[in-house]
Amino acid sequence: MPFSENAWKLFSECEARRKELHLAARQDCLCVSIGEQKLWHFRDGQPLAAYSVSTSRAAPSCVPDSLGTPTGLHQTVERIGENAPAGMVFKGRQPLGFSFADAPEEMQKENLITSRILWLDGLEQGKNRGPGCDTHARYVYLHGTNQEDKIGTPNSHGCVLLRNADMIALFDSISSAAFVWISLA
Repeated sequence: MPFSENAWKLFSECEARRKELHLAARQDCLCVSIGEQKLWHFRDGQPLAAYSVSTSRAAPSCVPDSLGTPTGLHQTVERIGENAPAGMVFKGRQPLGFSFADAPEEMQKENLITSRILWLDGLEQGKNRGPGCDTHARYVYLHGTNQEDKIGTPNSHGCVLLRNADMIALFDSISSAAFVWISLA
């Protein structure tokens, strides 16, 4: 599967930053391009899958309440929604018991958290980890959305959104903590 030059550049950046932070290698690395609205999944340094995504409507940011997608090196720390039906709506990381297709009309206008959640934790102290910039405390996730028609354009409130089928496939393919490199490129 051929990955773009930018995908390989982002993977190299992720590896370089991981080494600078003295972190052991992991099997999975997800590289998110805010500029291209793409996510590339590398396993053991090899390309595995590519997905279109939506990052924030607001400018990228690591600041609380900015609604911007945080940049830098992160890791997935919690997997939520395993075995939930596709399209299941979550609120406060709890399944509401219905899919977005069955949600009340007013709720369907919102950008909902659906299908699966991979909760992110920043790994760069003072950038995306710690007081005033903490990705985990901002509840930034990779997750499915009911607004799949907007995937490929900025549409989130800071999270990285995927089509439900893509989110389930990604979730199912990652069994342990993965690195997530989020770049402006």
